[in-house]
Amino acid sequence: MAKVIAVTNQKGGVGKTTTCCSVCGELVKRGYKVLAIDLDPQGNMSFSLGIESDDKFTIYDVMKGNCEISDAVINGEVCDVVPSNILLSGLELEMTGVGREYVLREQISAISKKYDYIILDTPPALSVLTINAYTASDELVIPMLCEILSLQGIAQLKQTIFAVKRYYNKSLCVRGILLNKYNPHYTLTKDVEDIAQVIAEQLGTTIFKTKISASVAIAEAPAHGESIITYSPKSKSAAEFRAFVDELIQPHKKKAK
Repeated sequence: MAKVIAVTNQKGGVGKTTTCCSVCGELVKRGYKVLAIDLDPQGNMSFSLGIESDDKFTIYDVMKGNCEISDAVINGEVCDVVPSNILLSGLELEMTGVGREYVLREQISAISKKYDYIILDTPPALSVLTINAYTASDELVIPMLCEILSLQGIAQLKQTIFAVKRYYNKSLCVRGILLNKYNPHYTLTKDVEDIAQVIAEQLGTTIFKTKISASVAIAEAPAHGESIITYSPKSKSAAEFRAFVDELIQPHKKKAK
């Protein structure tokens, strides 16, 4: 059975998509079978992984019941991907039926045995898509920047996580908070990091030891349909993401093939 990990923060621009693509790239390099599911209507992860979704089923079709999730899987260069597109932005109004929070979990359960890891890229909003992602996941990874607004995003996210654990997914675990575009030389960095640690403790988690530095190569990789792992494997950022994946999968290693 696959370990399902959602990368989430209601604040945009904190590196969710970059984190997803880098984790997927490194996991595949290590021999794991990986599926990436793009739950953001902007479709940034689909683009970043080199996926063209025109005239193909997307996660919108899966959520609407137009197809099974296996019909929407595209075999990409980095990993298998269920892509997204702008139609997904209207899903909040279209999904009104009973049990709408469980649609993604039921679909994932049908293909879970085919993969070792399923990585979910969530939208920067607390919507029905986010709730579906949390309900379907085993673990949450929360990327953030060392900025006050990013910190506010996590504080607001906390209530949603608690609600999902209470009503939909009692086994949901917050795996940790990942600091992106990290610069230890800024005074604000230390201040925000201290407050983030308090929030992490309230969520029953911690801040990952690995921090991800700002990098031009990370910004360039999506244009080539690659993750930083293959685009610039000798870069500092690639080394940081390898270290992060070490932390991320450590509890699961006994299950690795």
